Amino acid sequence: MTIQQLKYVVMVANVNSINEAAKRLFISQPSLSAAIKELEDEININIFTRSNRGVTITAEGEEFLGYARQVLNQVELLEDKYLDGHIKKKFAVSTQHYSFAVKAFVEMVKSFDMNEYEFAIRETKTFDVLNDVKNGKSEIGILYLNNFNEKILSKLIKEFGLEFHQLFQCKGYVYLWKGHPLAKKEIITMEELQDYPCLSFEQGENNSFYFAEEILSTYEYKKTIKACDRATMLNLMVGLYGYTLCSGIICEELNGSDFKAVLLDSDEIMRIGYIKREYSSLSDIGSLYIEELEKYLESNGVFVFSK
Repeated sequence: MTIQQLKYVVMVANVNSINEAAKRLFISQPSLSAAIKELEDEININIFTRSNRGVTITAEGEEFLGYARQVLNQVELLEDKYLDGHIKKKFAVSTQHYSFAVKAFVEMVKSFDMNEYEFAIRETKTFDVLNDVKNGKSEIGILYLNNFNEKILSKLIKEFGLEFHQLFQCKGYVYLWKGHPLAKKEIITMEELQDYPCLSFEQGENNSFYFAEEILSTYEYKKTIKACDRATMLNLMVGLYGYTLCSGIICEELNGSDFKAVLLDSDEIMRIGYIKREYSSLSDIGSLYIEELEKYLESNGVFVFSK
């Protein structure tokens, strides 16, 4: 079975005639008929029934043509991407679930012609952030360190040939719906949160306290719920009065104005930064992304260490 044979049978199916298909394919009718017969013998089905009125697609042929068209569509995509001499430049970021990281990405992308670039941002699990940058799937990863997870994560960062660059540090905040009974408080204690479900991001196979995206991952919570994405977490905040622990830097433009961050009564400090491959320089796009990240943080009154 060849790509050429697939193109032949699809053309015949499109025009319902071997003679007409041969003309459009610029080959002789006997050569086209022989190629189709050879394919049918190979796959052991009749794609067409022939008559004086032309050809009719069989039921088995309809199924085969469905797959053939999928294959040819993929071939066309490959040819468009690699044979026209124009390959899009790529840039990707992997991050824990931070709306400020997405906001900076949005602003960075606006500076480029999206016809010339292929962009990707992956809000994902902590271990996957590390793995994506290690394997070159993403140029930059965004995550946090604190006194609890630093020893384990720093060890992995070194083993993976990466380096961590701190952007800022912050205290922990409680992120909740504005209609939550505790939303009007200026500071919230862990004891006050006991009656409400603590929401955290699922970490999959690497479900260790050290990979948690939220501080105080070893705290004995009475009620917990895990989620996979920010949209679900926001729904749980409204529907169940759930809350999560975060950096306090919230992008209302992306998350909406129905949620707020309230200072947590805790000594915990988050050190948020980016990882990249060790000894490598950021690309121009990567540098611009970090600039947009720093600009957004500063606009929210955050002291950026790299400045």
